[in-house]
Amino acid sequence: MSDQNRFHRVLVAAHPQLAEAAEQAAVIASSFKSHGITAADGMLNDPEIRERICDQGIDLFVALGGDGTMLRAGNICAPCGIPILGINMGKFGFLTEIRIEEWREVIPKLFAGEYWIEQRMMLQAEQWRADKLLGRWEVLNEVVVSRGHSVRPVHLITHVDGRYLTTYVADALIAATATGSTAYALAAGGPILPPTLRNILLVAVAPHLSIDRAIVLAEGSAVTITVQTTHQAVMSPDGLGPIEMQTGDRIHTYASQHSVQFVRFQDPGYFYRNLTPHMNQNPATGNNR
Repeated sequence: MSDQNRFHRVLVAAHPQLAEAAEQAAVIASSFKSHGITAADGMLNDPEIRERICDQGIDLFVALGGDGTMLRAGNICAPCGIPILGINMGKFGFLTEIRIEEWREVIPKLFAGEYWIEQRMMLQAEQWRADKLLGRWEVLNEVVVSRGHSVRPVHLITHVDGRYLTTYVADALIAATATGSTAYALAAGGPILPPTLRNILLVAVAPHLSIDRAIVLAEGSAVTITVQTTHQAVMSPDGLGPIEMQTGDRIHTYASQHSVQFVRFQDPGYFYRNLTPHMNQNPATGNNR
């Protein structure tokens, strides 16, 4: 459990494309204010939201949306060390903590200190062309290097800690965190990792005569993926992009110095208890009963 009254300045942010999210954010912010907490509400796509969080002394970020919202919130809040409380208005809710209909009964637990903070590793991903750094991203789920529009595999020369591992001939190679092990990496046949591990998971997508088993790298390892191709190749950090790559470009990925902090009310065994319901029914299909 945590110290009482830790949170004094709260920002409630809503996914801009979810119906009623903005209205709910305003209601939740008002509830915090009624408890003597300084609170404001806004939209997740506000271009100044990062400055509002880091410069205005925000000490709790409440995110209304789904797992995509949580990825965006993690990217914004982790560099400033701001904990995130996720309220699910989406579909999966792998990363969110409570459902939208639960917030009135759960939020008072914050004031009583009946919560704990879960730390999750982020990855730093860099795109290099020769000696020039083209871009740098922090991601919570994964970095994907893949073919583009052409239905032909790319050659992905892979080094771990500077040592040659293998050359994948595949549609894509995923470098994922433990958090990302339940995302694209899982769909590609990778293992499910406990969410607080600080390892990098490598999973090839449709490998042809290449290593077809996922590899869990040692904690602290770094991976470099070099593209060799005569056609289009792209990379995507946490689903963003696609970002064009040229043959010879390198994606260097390693553990970020920042971690995402999630506010949790459930006991630490929640992950496995909640995993089976998520696996048995995919809410994205709209056919659940």
